[in-house]
Amino acid sequence: MAPAAPVALEQAYRSARRRREPWEPLWRECFAYAAPVRGGGLHPAFAPANRLAEQLFDATAADAVEQLAASLLAELTPPWSRWFELIPGSAVSPEEQTLLVPLLERASRALHEHFEASNFAVELHQCFLDLVTVGTATLLFQEAPLGERSAFRFAAVPMAEVYLLGDRDGRPLRLFRTTAVTLGQIRARFPGCTLPEPLGERAVREPDAPVELVEAVEPDVQGVVYSAFLPADSTGTSPVLLTTGRFAHSPFLTFRWLKAAGEVYGRSPVMTALPDIKTANKVVELILKNASIAVTGIWLADDDGVLNPANIDLSPGSIIPKAPGSAGLTPLQAPGRFDVSQLVLEDLRARIRHTLLVDKLGPVASRRMTATEVLERSAEMNRLLGATYGRLKGELLAPLIERAVAILVRRGEIPDLPLDGRRVTIGWRSPLARAQAREDVQNILLWLQTIDGLGDVARAVADLPAAVRHLAESLGVPPELVRDPEPGGALAARAVLGDRPHDA
Repeated sequence: MAPAAPVALEQAYRSARRRREPWEPLWRECFAYAAPVRGGGLHPAFAPANRLAEQLFDATAADAVEQLAASLLAELTPPWSRWFELIPGSAVSPEEQTLLVPLLERASRALHEHFEASNFAVELHQCFLDLVTVGTATLLFQEAPLGERSAFRFAAVPMAEVYLLGDRDGRPLRLFRTTAVTLGQIRARFPGCTLPEPLGERAVREPDAPVELVEAVEPDVQGVVYSAFLPADSTGTSPVLLTTGRFAHSPFLTFRWLKAAGEVYGRSPVMTALPDIKTANKVVELILKNASIAVTGIWLADDDGVLNPANIDLSPGSIIPKAPGSAGLTPLQAPGRFDVSQLVLEDLRARIRHTLLVDKLGPVASRRMTATEVLERSAEMNRLLGATYGRLKGELLAPLIERAVAILVRRGEIPDLPLDGRRVTIGWRSPLARAQAREDVQNILLWLQTIDGLGDVARAVADLPAAVRHLAESLGVPPELVRDPEPGGALAARAVLGDRPHDA
């Protein structure tokens, strides 16, 4: 596919802006109640969220969003722990697996070291905050310059800067990111670009003048096509294409919490809990107003010509004059009690925490939990997050590992690994993935205990060495701790992978 013309790129960009407009009022409310000031401080389109945040009285939703984002990071990509591995695929024979495992283990360690040395955990946590709040998040995955500790560099892209175009099924096909930069930064970042004469003269006179930069990514048969251009609003005449190129894997990873049919943007748990969040905020506001009345009170006074309400000081030791025979100041009794508000508020907060999974993914309330309770909690967590985890695995984790492998292969740090699912595939070792593995381990142990009581004939059917190796893989035991009767060499492992064209 040839790169699109600047006019066509700008038309698609304007179309993406129009299609996102219906979502922005809902996003403003989600940001205002669950992530105060975050949405409003990033883009002028979200400025009304600041005014809504001024009326925020209840922090239940904001606290639950932070806990859910932290729990997702700990369950999917825990820092200081390897949450993935490269393993032989289904098309590899058992003999070839023996040769491949050491090679893939070294490649997995190299990938993990680069992830740990980068800012991956910090930026992904920010993406999870956007994911939980508005249902869609974007992570920018770039290759770091040579000489740095890690080959990877990440950046969480605010949703205020992202515009998506999808197909009829709701799959994101084209992504546009708009950022405010200066003309001097344009010249430094794109030294080979040619600016139109009025804009070029302005860049010399005013290098700090701000302009709007739009980056576009769309799929191609060879990967994705990347383009950067200045829209007509910034140039004053027509859009200007700054650069274009191709990537084997998209540097922008867009992922969603869940989505309805035909929608390109995702839906978040905050959107589901938004009615309860707004109601709880209003209840707390009314409680505070009632508390201020209860503290200061509302007073009645006779208009007898002696008592001047403007001169009354309700402070300890003060003397308030009154006419003889008049009642003076008398408190106004409230028509009813406001105690029922606490019952309503506790119910609303419980529903908010339940919708945001704080009671499922949060810390254990009781320190004494049996093994059965732990397994049941893991099973319920898998049931609640099964669909979301499957979507994150397909839209975030798998593309993330594929691009990481391509970068290290291009640098020559790992061999050219065909991540096609047949010869080499990705195995997940995160706590959420291991919850299902623990259930499989329990079934295998139950089977071994059962056949052990059936006698020698039943025990002869079981392949104990193979069962031990399978248990080790399911529990994430390092391969070097499992003795292999037929160790292979690196040359034999490379022969199993075969020669492939280099993935640039």
